[in-house]
Amino acid sequence: MKERVSILDGNTFLVSDGRGNIEPSYDFPTGLFSFDTRFISTWILSLDGQLLHALSIDDSLSYKTRFFMVPGEPTHYLDAKVSVIRSRSIGGSFDEELTLLNHSEQEKEFRLRLEIGSDFADLFEIKHQREKKGRTTPTVEENALRLTYRREAFHREARVTSTAPAEVDANGMTFRVRVPAHGEWTTRLHVATVIYGARGEDIRATLPLGGHRSASEIHAEQNALIERAPKLGCDCEPLAGAYRRSLNDLAALRYESITLGVRLVAAGLPWFMTLFGRDSMFTSLQVLPFLPELVQPTILMLAGLQGSRIDDFRDEEPGKILHELRYGETAGFEEQPHSPYYGAADTSALFVILLDEYERWTGDAKLVHQLEYETRAALTWLDTYGDLLGTGYVWYMSRNPETGLPNQCWKDSPDSISYADGRMPDFPRATCELQGYAYDAKLRGARLARTHWNDPAYADRLEREAAALKERFNRDFWIPEREYYALALDPQGRHVDALTSNIGHLLWSGIVDESRAPAIAAHLLGPRLFSGWGVRTLADDQGRYNPIGYHVGTVWPFDNSIIAWGLWKYGFREEAGRICESMLSASRYFDGRLPEAFAGYERGLTDYPVQYPTACSPQAWSAGTPLLLLRVMLGLEPQGEHLIIDPAVPPGMGRVELLDIPGRWGRVDALGRSRTAHDEHRGHRH
Repeated sequence: MKERVSILDGNTFLVSDGRGNIEPSYDFPTGLFSFDTRFISTWILSLDGQLLHALSIDDSLSYKTRFFMVPGEPTHYLDAKVSVIRSRSIGGSFDEELTLLNHSEQEKEFRLRLEIGSDFADLFEIKHQREKKGRTTPTVEENALRLTYRREAFHREARVTSTAPAEVDANGMTFRVRVPAHGEWTTRLHVATVIYGARGEDIRATLPLGGHRSASEIHAEQNALIERAPKLGCDCEPLAGAYRRSLNDLAALRYESITLGVRLVAAGLPWFMTLFGRDSMFTSLQVLPFLPELVQPTILMLAGLQGSRIDDFRDEEPGKILHELRYGETAGFEEQPHSPYYGAADTSALFVILLDEYERWTGDAKLVHQLEYETRAALTWLDTYGDLLGTGYVWYMSRNPETGLPNQCWKDSPDSISYADGRMPDFPRATCELQGYAYDAKLRGARLARTHWNDPAYADRLEREAAALKERFNRDFWIPEREYYALALDPQGRHVDALTSNIGHLLWSGIVDESRAPAIAAHLLGPRLFSGWGVRTLADDQGRYNPIGYHVGTVWPFDNSIIAWGLWKYGFREEAGRICESMLSASRYFDGRLPEAFAGYERGLTDYPVQYPTACSPQAWSAGTPLLLLRVMLGLEPQGEHLIIDPAVPPGMGRVELLDIPGRWGRVDALGRSRTAHDEHRGHRH
């Protein structure tokens, strides 16, 4: 795989090759991006006509990188008489310092050339290889190059400036420098990215943070956030490393929303650097016991953009929570529907689940009262627009057959929902986990109605509906001869009978009959689904199984964290611990940063987890995975004004100590350790 190096500050990010160069690409988003637009697509440095190669790269921080470079290729290395250090950082804008060092005993003249260009590609134009419809204009200024893009009212600009004198042309900058013996020369390049509004103003300049921050400001802010998280002490280095990396990545993924000006967590680099309803809510559930301050802005943003009308193009319906919000050109000109797009059948239920879980942890009754209307609307959606066939289940079928998503569950790739033999069902489809989420949402909505909205009649109704749904689901989705739940029902009500990881989400939701839970746990940890590194999305004997297929055989860390939580809820502590151990073992091979997904090969076949080639990294709900696994291992569960701590640490992990866990109880500590079969089970109430 080609080496790529990235830096990011929220949804402003830069992806280059291992030399620090950016070459135009229409198959992967290399370049400098902000709010879904590529502001720099060419950034290539050469010295006296030669490209440079990196001797070493310092990329330990998310927002800055240094490349230590010499001319030529590494295959025939001679002691170099000159080297270059590229030091770059990002914070709304992009800065790069070039330092040229002369290691010879004589004064030397050098020609340093930086090729600069921008195609102002929308992220979707890269993903789907669409051509631009606007016009890019380069303007040469003194020691500066201005690149401007216009298409009607859509106006973006990148302005590159240099502190050192430069010969500037439409394609870049040339520096002719004289460096004394054992001396050095430096210039600082600044790339300002401007998003123009209707009145010609930079939209981001009106935001609370002003859109641009220095590296020191980013460093201070990220450290402050991490300091507010609970402190982990443990004997298991993979857990300690994954916890540190997760907190750093979650801090780095925060961005300032143009829509409401609140701080949100972007879903994942490079494709998903924006708000995703499903991803954001699962991430919020994962991080809630650790950084509850990240959760409320997400809830408010999703509530503020809740569907209010029927819009076929955007798959919008009253009460529906959005799937994705984009800011780029194709969304602005309605060439794709993501402004915002509502093509998700699980987000409305997840919204209710998240709000209830947030209140249980934080005691924020004010927010529950504030969002009563939106919560009721989300619950109403489940039984109206969500129940397309009037069967009491949540179904999905896009209103927009041209540019809408066919699959509107978390496995939303085109081939993710299939029968065991590989055939794909017709639409609409009712996947099993959607029913589990709806069941959980009704029970949680009932709790909110009874304890906060003073509406016991509504609470009683929701509880009756939940009980009926559970009974109906266990009758209609269960495949007796195989002892697992169908992946989905097709339009005729027949089983879509593939064995998938979705059944683990059913445990998390609580919809599984107690008598059937052991069979589900056995499938999840059995050889067909469990690779040794984690639970595969699709069992390895199914028709569409592919260990490197996006949703048809890979292992998703987020998926496994929800499965572990579900196993824990049903009392399968040992099985939950096996998933925790497998995920943390895998994290060692990714430097503590679990990717979006990795290959589903059997652990015995490979000595390490195999990368999925286009996985996002960092990705928010993968960064949240170690946090949720830590919650599972320590058995953390809010109950009234108390936090229940019931640890079950997997064998070999030793001591796990989490200090200052925030919540409505103030801050408390939790301690767990690996136990033998003879250890007495203990629980602690604070």
